[in-house]
Amino acid sequence: MVEKIVINSDIQNINTVEKLIDDISVKFDLHADVYGKLSLAVVEGVNNAIVHGNKLNHDLLVSVSYQLTETKLIFSIEDSGSGFDFTTIPDPTLPENIEKSHGRGIFLMKHLSDELDFENEGRLVKLTFNLHD
Repeated sequence: MVEKIVINSDIQNINTVEKLIDDISVKFDLHADVYGKLSLAVVEGVNNAIVHGNKLNHDLLVSVSYQLTETKLIFSIEDSGSGFDFTTIPDPTLPENIEKSHGRGIFLMKHLSDELDFENEGRLVKLTFNLHD
């Protein structure tokens, strides 16, 4: 089962994504730990798509879809931007990067999800969350 929503690149639309996550949590009775990680990581991914991918251009769209299997919940977030080289994002925990404001979102997504993949030259991010230990 795959479900999808499409929003324009307005920060206000993050509320729509938060509601989707709340609805999924209730519908599939997600454990509180999974819900917390999922909520933070997916909202961060959508925020990145809106701000960095689509440069807050309200005419550009962000697609958010999810797929539920017996053991995993997989979110895909795709923007309409030009992409980026995700291999060059500096580690925000290194001393030389502590004061920098960039790179924290991807760091969070990587540590909150069980799997983080970038496709389509960085325009598509897939976040996988294991539902059971």
